[in-house]
Amino acid sequence: MGDMAQSAQAMGRRANGEEWLDRAIRFGFVVYGVVHLVVAWLALELAFGDHSGSASSTGALNKMAHTTFGGVLVWLVALGMLALVVWRLLDAAFGHKEESDGGKRARKRLVALGKAVIYGAIALSAFRIATSPAHQSKKGGGTDDTTATIMHWPGGPFIVGLLGLAVIAYGLNLARRAWTEKFREHLDAEGQSGEAGRAYIKFGKAGYTAKGVAFVIVGGLFCYAALTHNAKKSGGLDVALHKVLQQPFGQWLLALIALGIGCYGLFCFARARHLSR
Repeated sequence: MGDMAQSAQAMGRRANGEEWLDRAIRFGFVVYGVVHLVVAWLALELAFGDHSGSASSTGALNKMAHTTFGGVLVWLVALGMLALVVWRLLDAAFGHKEESDGGKRARKRLVALGKAVIYGAIALSAFRIATSPAHQSKKGGGTDDTTATIMHWPGGPFIVGLLGLAVIAYGLNLARRAWTEKFREHLDAEGQSGEAGRAYIKFGKAGYTAKGVAFVIVGGLFCYAALTHNAKKSGGLDVALHKVLQQPFGQWLLALIALGIGCYGLFCFARARHLSR
């Protein structure tokens, strides 16, 4: 059994370093960027009065599905996100061997696993929409239904509250990465130099900040749902953006967040071109 485990680890490490995986990851970030650009467009539409779409990844996939060659586009998104899932799972299992600090290595692997879940959720939505026309008619969401299910578990409100705090922590970490420009590590040296590099850094700062704000709001909704024992108070990105719209100057705040999400999409394109992992 020990020899089999060692062989599996060796195969995993080799796969994680293969050139084909780099190409798959680059493709994955291209489609991830496209999804963010569509989400940004839907958020801008929401800011200026069009409430017909859902400003979320599922809403973006539905929007894409109803365009010319929409079915092909959604399949490409599904495959691209699946490539990112495979990469992050390999990273979680075999990555960060260079870290001498075991705690830091474990933390990075846990982050990789969390990102695999995020990418996997988008991949699953894309597969569902691509294979079932019935899913294309749905506006997206369902977060309150999931929360309601968890609420009925033993200690459900506590679990929902912990989930909310985790989402808030993730959002704050994204904002921290924007402030410290930690996201630079995702670009190679060429991607950080010259006029293009400066533009990529600006896209990254705006994108990570906007996503951080959005995640903090989503996490806050989960915490509020836990405190009030009301699942309908929770919500995903679309609900969070609607909450922004309801605030003073909400239209312009939402437009800024939408532009930031679009900048994150552009940063994904830069990351695909100048991949560093």
